[in-house]
Amino acid sequence: MKLLVAAGGTGGHIYPALAIIKKFQEKEKNLDVLYIGTHNRMENEIVPKHNIPYKSIKIYGFSKTNIGRDIKNIGYLMKSYYECIDIMKSFKPDIVLGIGGYVTLPVIMAARKLKIKTALHEQNSIPGKTNKFLSKGVNAVFTSFKESNKYFNKNVNCIYTGNPSGDNVLNLLPMNKESLGFKKDKKLVLITSGSLGSSALNNKLIEFLSLYSKEEYEVLFITGNANYEEFINNHKFSKNIHILPYLDNLASLFKSCDLVISRAGAGTISELLVAKCPSILIPSPNVANNHQYYNAKELEEHKLALMIEEVNLDSTWLYEKVKNMLEGKDEDYKIIKENLKKEPHTSSSEKIYKEVKELIKNVK
Repeated sequence: MKLLVAAGGTGGHIYPALAIIKKFQEKEKNLDVLYIGTHNRMENEIVPKHNIPYKSIKIYGFSKTNIGRDIKNIGYLMKSYYECIDIMKSFKPDIVLGIGGYVTLPVIMAARKLKIKTALHEQNSIPGKTNKFLSKGVNAVFTSFKESNKYFNKNVNCIYTGNPSGDNVLNLLPMNKESLGFKKDKKLVLITSGSLGSSALNNKLIEFLSLYSKEEYEVLFITGNANYEEFINNHKFSKNIHILPYLDNLASLFKSCDLVISRAGAGTISELLVAKCPSILIPSPNVANNHQYYNAKELEEHKLALMIEEVNLDSTWLYEKVKNMLEGKDEDYKIIKENLKKEPHTSSSEKIYKEVKELIKNVK
């Protein structure tokens, strides 16, 4: 089989793509894979490290305000489109998968021009503009949330698969809390806002951490690399609160936590669901189409997590809520824990692999 994958821009697109490629490599002994990404975003460094053949194209996202830049970008888009046609004529893929980011636009358009089978994966609850635009001409759209299907045209072949980002959690062992300096018999709260962190969210949580120092429960606060030095130099907290800039293998710690307070990126949500870890989600207000809000809202509606918007975040409320949760006095927490136990999870990339095999076999 020859598989061509396009994804880029953020880890939320790249890591699901890598999980899908890994599954295809497990299943197909003679797999030939090619990854197309941008020339200047993070996939340009990450993907080659996984020994995956990589082709870069020069393309940029469109602006809502800079018309001059957008006109220039149309030129890049057309050039990338013809580059992708040449790449595909040489590579001859059986199927082309677009896993998100504006880089998928010329790739999928080129595949359609050449009448190559195509499919998309949508990570967020509400589809992004690129995927909605491309969806009408592809053979299938794989969705991470059950509710996502209704946002696509009724003629689009939508298939709920879940998010492959969660697959790496399935076989992970819970991280040993003691290796991080925590006590085995004490409850642990993890607070994280992504690898880069969020200074706005960090600042809102300072007072909460000060209140929390009165309790015997333990906290790991991950500030993000960009905010760590400022945070530890300007704030002092009690010994039950540990501060780190970043932590590898965070998903395995999800399995050892009693509660996670986090942003609501699609990848993080999928890992929390697989780890069956209760969470309070604080969506970032600074993402395209307010995706994180809708991601978190869907989980809250299904009673799989709690959500509070950053603008409404109050340290005293959060302190009381967390305290009651960890002391077993909060009904929301009990319901969420029970619902997470019942939530089934099989490998999303396995589902996608099976669906792709059917597409290759049956779709003309």
